[in-house]
Amino acid sequence: MSVLFLSAGLPSIMASRTPPLTPTCHRTPLARRQAAPGEPMAATKQKGRHMAQAAEDVLAIIPARGGSKGIPRKNVLPLGGKPLIAHTIDAARAARNVTRVVVSTDDDEIAEVAERYGAEVVRRPEALASDMAKSEDALLYTLAALEQAEGYRPDLLVFLQCTSPLTAPEDIDGTVDALRTHGADSAVAVTAFHYFLWKEDGQGSAVGINHEKSVRLMRQQREPEYLETGAVYVMKTDGFVASRHRFFGKTALFDTPVERRLEIDEPEDFRMAEERIARLSRTPPATKDLPAKVSALIMDFDGVHTDDRVFVSETGEETVACSRRDGMGIEQLRKRGLPMLVISKERNPVVAARCRKLELPHHHGIEGKLALLTDWLAENGISAAEAVYVGNDINDLECMAAVGCAVAPRDAHPQALAAAQLILDAEGGRGAIRELADRLIKGGHVVGA
Repeated sequence: MSVLFLSAGLPSIMASRTPPLTPTCHRTPLARRQAAPGEPMAATKQKGRHMAQAAEDVLAIIPARGGSKGIPRKNVLPLGGKPLIAHTIDAARAARNVTRVVVSTDDDEIAEVAERYGAEVVRRPEALASDMAKSEDALLYTLAALEQAEGYRPDLLVFLQCTSPLTAPEDIDGTVDALRTHGADSAVAVTAFHYFLWKEDGQGSAVGINHEKSVRLMRQQREPEYLETGAVYVMKTDGFVASRHRFFGKTALFDTPVERRLEIDEPEDFRMAEERIARLSRTPPATKDLPAKVSALIMDFDGVHTDDRVFVSETGEETVACSRRDGMGIEQLRKRGLPMLVISKERNPVVAARCRKLELPHHHGIEGKLALLTDWLAENGISAAEAVYVGNDINDLECMAAVGCAVAPRDAHPQALAAAQLILDAEGGRGAIRELADRLIKGGHVVGA
C-alpha cells in the first residue's frame, strides 16, 4: 500500500491550527517497486493527472476516519458487494472533471481498501480524526501534505462524503460544471425540497419556518427551495485555503435526483441503500455502441430534454424543468454541423419556446412521429442507418426501431429501455443530451467534428 505520512501539523495551510511540522515522508513497504523519498505517492496513476493539456487540475478528497460510534467500522462495511467507501471512490474516478482522487484517513484498513479501489491515500493524525474534528481541517491537512511532498496544488477541490454511496459521476461533474458556469467560488449538490417546515416558539405554539401558516400556497406557487445532500462540495482551492470553510464567495447549486440523496448514519440506512442500489442498477445493458458515422440526431422532448415532470399553476399554465448542460451539448453539436430535429407529441408551446432558444428545428403536437421522421430524413438525404433517435416512452418505439441507433435516458419507460441500443447514464432533463453530445464528439462519430 502506498501512502503518505506526515508526523504533525503543516506550515502554510495548517499553521494556525497545529504545531510546527518536522517534515517526514514515509511509505509503507510495497511488494512492488519502492517509491523514493519525495516521489509522488500514488501507486495508481489517476486519469489525466499532471497532463499539460488539462484546462484545470481537479482534486477529489474523500475524508474517511476509522472511528464511528453509531456504526462501528462503517466506512469499510460491505454495501452492494463492496466496501461503503468504494462507491464514492468509483464515482470520483469515473467523473470526467476529476483528475485525481485521494482518501484522507487515519485507519490502516480504510487505506488498504482505498488503494485497492484506485485512490491515493494521505494519512492524517489522530487529532484530525476525532468525533469533533472538522472536515475542513482534514481537507486543509491533505492539501498541505500534497503541496509539501510534491509542490502540488489543484485549481479546484472536490470534497466527497463516503457516507453518500449513491453519488453518481454526473453529480460530481454537474457540481463542478455549476461552479464554472455561474462563475462561482464554491458549489454544492442539492435536491429540490417541497416540504413545509415547522418549529415551536417560546410559548410552545407551532410556527412556520419556510412558510406563513395562514397562507397555504400550492407547490408551484412557492419559491424553489433546495436541501443540501451532504454528498458533493466543490471549491476553488485558493479561496478555500484562505477562508478555511467550504462555502465562501459566490456559491452555486447543482440539483441532483432525490433518489440519490442518502447518507449512511444509522444501521437502517444500509438496508435502504441496498434497496436503492438494486433498483437503480436494473437498467438493461446496451447491446451496441453508436454508429461509426452519425449524420443526424432526432429527439423527443418530454423526458429527454425535460425530467418528464410538469408544473401546473392555478391558472393552468404549465412549466417544465430543463438542463442548461443539455443546451451546451446541443450548441456543441450545432457548431459541428450535425442536423438535429425535435419531434414531440406535446402540444404545449413550451416545446417550441425551448427549441427556439436552443435553435433547434422542431415539430410538436405530432401524433404519428414515424412518418415525419421518415420524410425529414429523405428530404435531407440522410440514411436512417446513420441517424440516432433519443426517446423515453412507448410513443417513441417506432422511431427508435427505424434508425441506426436508438438511445434512451436511464430513467426511460421499461419498453423504451428494452428498445434502446444505447442507454445513457444520465436521466432525461438532467444531462442526458449533454452526455450523448460528449460521446458523439469525443468518439468522432459526428461528421465535421
